[in-house]
Amino acid sequence: MGKHIPAYDNKNEPIIDVNDDTTPLIYFNQVFLEKDGTHEYQLADYETTVVMAGGTCTITVDGKVFDQVGTRKTVWDGNPAAVYAPVNAVVKITCVSDNADIMIAGGRFEETLAPFEIKPEESDQVQYGSDDTKTHRKIKHILGQKNANQRGRLLVSELFTVGAGGWSGFPAHKHDTERAPNETRYEEVYQFRFNPDQGFGAQFLYEHEDDIGPVYHIKNRSVIAIDKGYHPCVAAPGYEMYYFTVIVGEHSKSLIQFFDPNHEYQVHTIPGIKDMINKFK
Repeated sequence: MGKHIPAYDNKNEPIIDVNDDTTPLIYFNQVFLEKDGTHEYQLADYETTVVMAGGTCTITVDGKVFDQVGTRKTVWDGNPAAVYAPVNAVVKITCVSDNADIMIAGGRFEETLAPFEIKPEESDQVQYGSDDTKTHRKIKHILGQKNANQRGRLLVSELFTVGAGGWSGFPAHKHDTERAPNETRYEEVYQFRFNPDQGFGAQFLYEHEDDIGPVYHIKNRSVIAIDKGYHPCVAAPGYEMYYFTVIVGEHSKSLIQFFDPNHEYQVHTIPGIKDMINKFK
């Protein structure tokens, strides 16, 4: 139903590789480079996006050069910059700042599209929830509704709990069954980060409305992979939580979430939830 991969030195090798045993639709790699360092990859069956968590890189996709991508130092310092790479593209990343923190998100896809850049000012942003309901949250969509005609079934976002502590992914929802217009099947991978970085939280996961499912103790750079089930999460008081989200559809380009009937009524009481739902589509 899901797994937790605690932080480790992945040596720039995929954390969620192609044909993963839990989320085979998804590829995820975290890459760290020093100035003039490079990383190169090619994935036959996955479209990808290279997201600059921090630092500046030149990114070449099948010979097309995207120069000086990324302007922020860390995920807490501004908006994301990214480059989309189509299926089977040869991608080379070269660090031009002192160092770079890079996320590579991939999703299984059949067609070959054109590469393009997402500049920091182009991320599609939505803020919802409230401090009173402990659900205040900001989402920065990198691949989503705004560029739906340029991507396949790969959705990539950055999510922040606004303020110190609070809930995300609430009301609890799932997207593990293809039954439009009520729900579409998407697998999901997160990488969490905390500010300050000794922060922590909890990721809940349960398959049926009345289950008591596993709860994972998440820390800085924890990775969670989810193939099915409801999956709310919470940050401890005093810590801001960020998570990088990779969500890939099996058949549909539009994510339709199904809310746990026990908690669905809060869709109508938490400010801005309906706007959030529409942005993911």
